[in-house]
Amino acid sequence: MNTPRIAIVGAGISGICLGVALRQAGFTDFVLFEKAHDYGGTWRDNSYPGLVCDVPSRYYQFTFARNPAWTRLYSAGPEIKDYLVRVAHEHRLPARTRFGTEVTGAEFEGTGWRVSTSDGKTERFDFLMCATGFLHHPNRPDIAGLDEFGGTLMHSSRWRHDVELTGKRVGVIGTGSTGTQLVSALAGAVPEVVLFQRTPQWILPTVNRAYTPVAKTLYRLAPALGVLPYSGNRAAFAVFSQGLVHPGRVRRLIQWVVERNLRSVKDPELRRKLTPDYQAMCKRLVVSDRFYQAVQRPDVTLETDGIDHVEKRGVVTVSGRLHELDILVLATGFDSQAFMRPMAITGAGGRTLDRAWAQGPRAFEGVMMPDFPNLFMLVGPHSPFANHPLTAVAEAQSARIVGWLRRWRAGEFATVAPTHAATDRYNARMRAAAPSTVWTTGCTSWYLGKDGLPALWPWTPGRYEKLIRSAPDPVDYDLGQRAESRTEPVESPSRPVDSAASPPEP
Repeated sequence: MNTPRIAIVGAGISGICLGVALRQAGFTDFVLFEKAHDYGGTWRDNSYPGLVCDVPSRYYQFTFARNPAWTRLYSAGPEIKDYLVRVAHEHRLPARTRFGTEVTGAEFEGTGWRVSTSDGKTERFDFLMCATGFLHHPNRPDIAGLDEFGGTLMHSSRWRHDVELTGKRVGVIGTGSTGTQLVSALAGAVPEVVLFQRTPQWILPTVNRAYTPVAKTLYRLAPALGVLPYSGNRAAFAVFSQGLVHPGRVRRLIQWVVERNLRSVKDPELRRKLTPDYQAMCKRLVVSDRFYQAVQRPDVTLETDGIDHVEKRGVVTVSGRLHELDILVLATGFDSQAFMRPMAITGAGGRTLDRAWAQGPRAFEGVMMPDFPNLFMLVGPHSPFANHPLTAVAEAQSARIVGWLRRWRAGEFATVAPTHAATDRYNARMRAAAPSTVWTTGCTSWYLGKDGLPALWPWTPGRYEKLIRSAPDPVDYDLGQRAESRTEPVESPSRPVDSAASPPEP
C-alpha cells in the first residue's frame, strides 16, 4: 500500500485540524511547516489588549477536542491560543512540526510537489496542503507621514508588549472588531484614547459572562455535557446565517437589535456619528458588551474627520486639528486576498498562482484549483468564514481531503485537480447567488473581491458542510495515472520543538 508524503503549510487552526485528521486516518508521513515558533496562527500573532473571540467558546472549538475548562462565554485570545497548543501536543503534532521554517515556494513536478523553504532546502511531497489562513498579512494604511510619527507606531497584530501604556495618550485607527476591542480595553486604563473612525459599525450586544465554578466542575466531570452548548450554538448560527444570505425576518430582527443597542448612546450627536448608513451584517458584524459604554467616557474621543497626515507629535485631520499622541495603533486589518501568498506556487504547465489569481482568488469548493494537482487549501477562497467558526470549516474540509488521500492510497489515481469547466460552473453559481446576500446591500468591506461581489460562500454554512462532506462528483475532476510506489528516501521532519510551544497546564 502506498503511503503519501504530505506537506502542510501553517500551524494555526486549520493546520492543526488537518494534522490531527491525518493522524486519526493513519496518515503519518507529513510535515507541518510553521514559520513562527509556536502553534496558534492568528491567535498567536494577535495579542493586543481586549482581544476576545466573537464566537462563543463552546462553539469555537474542535468536535474531537472539546474543552471543558473555558472560563467565559466568549474566550480571550490567550485562552484560545493555549487551547490550540494543547490540542497540537495531545495529538502528537510536535514530532511532525518544523518551527521557524517558512515555505517560500512550491513547484509541481510530474506527480508531486517540490517544496522550497527559507533554510534553502527543497523536498518532494505527493501532496501540498495550504493551511495558511487568510488574515495574516497586516494591512498598512496609505497615510502620509506615518513613518514621521515620533511616538510608538504598531499594527494591532504586532502588539509590542515592551511598550508601557501607563500615562500614555493612545490613538487607534480602525473601527472593526479589533478597534472596538482595543478602545473598550484601553478606556479608563490610559489618560486619553482617540478613535479615528472612517466608517461606523453596527454593534451586536452580548453579555460575556464567566462560567461559575460549579459549571466548570460539571463540564470537567461530565465532558458529554459539552455537546449541548455546541449543538445549541450551531442551531443559533444556522438561524443567524439565514439573515446573511437571504432577505427576510432574520435580517430585519438583527437590524432591530443593533439599532436598539445603539440607543444606549445617550448623546444625540455622538449617536449620530456612530450610526452606519448600511444594513447590519453588510460588514462583518461586531460583537461587544463594552464598546458603547467605553466610547461615551470623557477620556475617549471619537474623531470622524478624515486623517490628512501624521506628523511627529500625532495625527492631523483634514480640518487641521492635531491630536497629540504617544502611541498610535493601526487596527486596519489584513490583506484578505493573500491567502498562501507570497509563496511562489507554480502548478502544472508552469502556471503560477499569481497568474491564476490575476483577477482575484478563485477556487473550487474552497479547497482546490484547476492546474494545481494534489494541492488543497483549508479556509481557502469562497469558504464560509463570515461570523462563522473556522474550526467547523476546517473540520469539514479536512474530512474531504482525507477522503481523497484514502483514494490515492488505494491506487485510484496519482494526481487530482478540478476541471476548468467545473470550477467555472461553481464560480458562476456563486456569482449568481451573491446579489441576495447582505454583503451586496451597499457597503465596502474586505468581503468584496475585485468584481465588487462577495468573495465568500453565498449560502448558509450548513449547506457548505453538506457539500464538502458529500462524495465528490467524478465528472468535476481530472485524475492522473495510477500512483506507483515512491522510492525517494523520506527525510525525518523532526526538529527540536521550541520551548514556547510546551503544552499549557490543563
